[in-house]
Amino acid sequence: MKSHFPLVPGKILSRLPKLCSLGLLLALPQAVLSQNVVNDDTVEWYTLGGDYAHTRYTSADEITADNFEELDVAWEWDGSSFGGYSGRSTPTYVDGKLFTVSGPRRNVVAIDPKTGETMWSYRLPNTGRWEYSMRASYGKGIAYDRINGKGVVYISTPGFFLVALDAETGSPLEGFGGQIPVDGFPETGVVDMLADLGHPYDVYEGIPLETGYITTSSPPIVVNDTVIVGNSAEQGYLQARVENVPGDILAYDKNTGAFKWKFNVIPRPGEYGHETWENDAWQWTGDVSSWAPLTADPENNIVYIPTNPPTIDYYGGFRPGDNLFGTSVIALNTETGERIWHYQTVKHDVWNYDNPSPPVMLDLNIPGRGVIPAVAEVTKQGFVYTFNRMTGEPIWPMEMREVPASNVPGEKLATTQPFPTKPPPFEMQGLTEDDLIDFTPELRREALEVMASYQMGPLFNPPIHDTNAAGKISSAMCPGDGGGANIYAPPTADPTSGFLYVASANACSWQQVMPGEEADTFIDEPTGTTFAAYANGPRTRPPRLSSGLPYVKPLYSSITAYNMNTGEIAFRIPAGETPDRVRNNPAVEGVDVGDTGSGSAPSMVTTANMLVYASVDHDNTPLLYAVDKQTGEELGRIEVPATTRYGMSSWVHEGHQYIILQTGAKLTAMALPAAMATGDGH
Repeated sequence: MKSHFPLVPGKILSRLPKLCSLGLLLALPQAVLSQNVVNDDTVEWYTLGGDYAHTRYTSADEITADNFEELDVAWEWDGSSFGGYSGRSTPTYVDGKLFTVSGPRRNVVAIDPKTGETMWSYRLPNTGRWEYSMRASYGKGIAYDRINGKGVVYISTPGFFLVALDAETGSPLEGFGGQIPVDGFPETGVVDMLADLGHPYDVYEGIPLETGYITTSSPPIVVNDTVIVGNSAEQGYLQARVENVPGDILAYDKNTGAFKWKFNVIPRPGEYGHETWENDAWQWTGDVSSWAPLTADPENNIVYIPTNPPTIDYYGGFRPGDNLFGTSVIALNTETGERIWHYQTVKHDVWNYDNPSPPVMLDLNIPGRGVIPAVAEVTKQGFVYTFNRMTGEPIWPMEMREVPASNVPGEKLATTQPFPTKPPPFEMQGLTEDDLIDFTPELRREALEVMASYQMGPLFNPPIHDTNAAGKISSAMCPGDGGGANIYAPPTADPTSGFLYVASANACSWQQVMPGEEADTFIDEPTGTTFAAYANGPRTRPPRLSSGLPYVKPLYSSITAYNMNTGEIAFRIPAGETPDRVRNNPAVEGVDVGDTGSGSAPSMVTTANMLVYASVDHDNTPLLYAVDKQTGEELGRIEVPATTRYGMSSWVHEGHQYIILQTGAKLTAMALPAAMATGDGH
């Protein structure tokens, strides 16, 4: 087995149970989430991210470095009959059952955790507003809570309904919501959330496309007595008209479904941040949705909202100003919806640098400062923005640094953007000649020749337009709008040590905008009515080398471990193996290219004993790895049936630990042989 040693030494803390003697308690999962059951026979996975802190950590410890390579497939659950394909739904394990969603109709499914058998399933009847949803298959999971001791499953649907189901039977919850006037809808258990957004709509078809479009792509979150619902707009790179609806945050009573509050993500006159929308753009601009999952601090009634940019990626000339609360982290009071604090991670975003991951809560033991309640947002642009989760004060200073101006007519970008001084970036930022491939002089020379047709530049390099004077094909956005970090490979953490693990891929995007009226012809069903001066057209041709090798230096994919108590990198390792197309490429014959990583950001879960991640071997064989949480040293690897596409989970049922892989339409449960024994499994 190969070992990867720390690239940047950092102080490694012990598991820190003795902090309790100081009267201070680290954010152990059972402390953060009192609803979780943790005993000898059961360790639950209560939310999409395992706990409200979204650490994707489990205290389960049956699987160790010594027995990891004994793991085998315990069962596979196949969602093909539901049309499942995306693999973007982490199941919740609670009260002895697994719950997930599958397929574009977002079927809710209860699964036997021992056998993988389907126990029940439920879905709403079809509607026109469901059929148009661009995020239908990306439900990511469910929310769970209890009413009078009985389990309730909540989901938000592609058609923008909030559904509550009896966890035991799958039946719509009595006394929740009411009758929706659509054929086949149940008499109870459903809330029509479009009624609370404030825009005219048809109950079957939804909001007219001339007005805008809204759906959901993540589950709600239940905090004490309140269900908070995020949302998602159509992709900004499929927009060429300026009108859309804002992705306002909605909240409901968990018992009755009664509407409680709405937070305006685009501030109205008199509201905080309204002045950041110049040209009265607040009247027609939309998006600023929270398509990534939400994180919460139930003890303090706070929910943390990560948002994306306003309408139209790559051009915002019609919406001058910083555009709050676009591309921000917002802390709201869960009872009232009032803003507690916010931080805008990208001002006037034209890079599609939405905050793609749920914020991660940790209690950090910072030298000289004591224990600080923190929340960290991992971003596409390669930063980890870290705040005191109670006040919003940055844990380490932020520097407002100058960034390039745009040469697109009518565009007025922010002159500065916030750069965290700690932790260090986890990916290459910007693109210079020093970043280009240098395995051989010939490859280096070709890369320089190819890049002469492109506009390289620093982080926040702006898009160019199709008639730019320099005749460039497009500009480099590095990391690209796909990350860096992104939703398909969420971060994990270890609350017992204060470590944060970030999965990422080294990839740029190449952007050139064209006149909005021309870009609109490439969109099947556009929203809005007024053409923007510029918008994204068909994706521009990225740079390519004749050999097919990447044009940048490795690592192509990696896991970066941060000791968040110090804000330093503890280790960075390649994720997966060097692909055959790289290591066997004739252009590098005789060259040791080293461990480059596979090129795909890996799925991960943190356990009591190790960090587990999924990637591929050199020939694309799917593998599951175990590594030491504090050094990155590999502890074991096994072959698994298929590639894992999203975050993993792990829990204990009947005394045995399972690791769940999300493999396309399937869920694959990995466990030790003892879990597959007959009888009670012991």
